[in-house]
Amino acid sequence: MPRSINRRTFLSTAAATGASLTAPNILRAATGDPFTLMDHLKPREVKIARKHKFEPGQIVVTLQAFYLYHMQDERTAIRYGVAVGKEGLNFRGDASIDRKVEWPNWTPTQEMIERNPGYARWEDGMPGGPNNPLGSRALYLYQNGKDTLFRIHGTNVPGSIGTPSSNGCIRMYNPHVEHLYTVLPIGTKVTVF
Repeated sequence: MPRSINRRTFLSTAAATGASLTAPNILRAATGDPFTLMDHLKPREVKIARKHKFEPGQIVVTLQAFYLYHMQDERTAIRYGVAVGKEGLNFRGDASIDRKVEWPNWTPTQEMIERNPGYARWEDGMPGGPNNPLGSRALYLYQNGKDTLFRIHGTNVPGSIGTPSSNGCIRMYNPHVEHLYTVLPIGTKVTVF
């Protein structure tokens, strides 16, 4: 896309989410991965509009904008670009991170297999590793002590960040979810809208 479209898209998205750009964040992981995210999807420190009330440490996801916010305090967050679910497959509402896993196994749900019969070969699970669609880390979302089957996780397809391409989970670039994995405690509140 031409640069002006990227900038215009970014500025309209930031305005829609009530966030204004401040200094770039220094959360840049050194990896051997040659993939590079588009600038508007890279981690940034942003200010949150006063009309919103979030707790420090809380995770907030805006599906339509493809952003995940890790609240630093009541008015400042680190914003990450994410991939979200295809139309009609997204989780919405409040949850908590009640489980965290490094290099998680992936088992498609029956609904996923119905939508994509090719997933049937993994109905008993795919071991964690670089080809696993959950990437290097997974944060499991629970409501009232029950697994929602939705995750915030890494990806083996980093080019999907910024698109509606998942089966409902929130995908992050592996170095970014690895950072959150280290700093988010079990019980962290997550709000998706």
